[in-house]
Amino acid sequence: MVVIGPSVVDVVRLLGGWVFDRVTSGWDATVAVADHPDVRPLQILGARTLDLETALDNQIGPHPQVIAVSVDLFQADDRIRNGVLATLDRGDMDVALWGENWPANLDERFCTGQHHLSGAARVFKAQAMAAANAPADNVVGTEVLRTAEMLSPRGGLRLVSAS
Repeated sequence: MVVIGPSVVDVVRLLGGWVFDRVTSGWDATVAVADHPDVRPLQILGARTLDLETALDNQIGPHPQVIAVSVDLFQADDRIRNGVLATLDRGDMDVALWGENWPANLDERFCTGQHHLSGAARVFKAQAMAAANAPADNVVGTEVLRTAEMLSPRGGLRLVSAS
């Protein structure tokens, strides 16, 4: 799976438990981030890191079964937006968006779901938050993703509906 985010802190804060739980269940996780002065927080979660611009310019990195994209980057970067929309149209991988500023024009294509963090994910997410110099005392038991594929036959996202 590939996670695309603006910064290490954003990925850890909003999606760190999901990344950790996927890694511990056997997934390879790659996180492409624009701001990555210290990748140690992502390493704590078990993910490897790519520079976002390098990955976009050179189209390097794995071909994932699941891609999770920051909604902020989706809205701000035409390359990312066009890639996500083309992926949705092809239907060749599970697509999730995550973040806090949801664009209304995508409501019909995505469902909101929650990932319930394992106990280990909460602990590792708190450690990753601390390593990122972010407050670790607000690690909650769920993370929200909006996905075009709620229950993948490939075992992809496996989210619980938040409706």
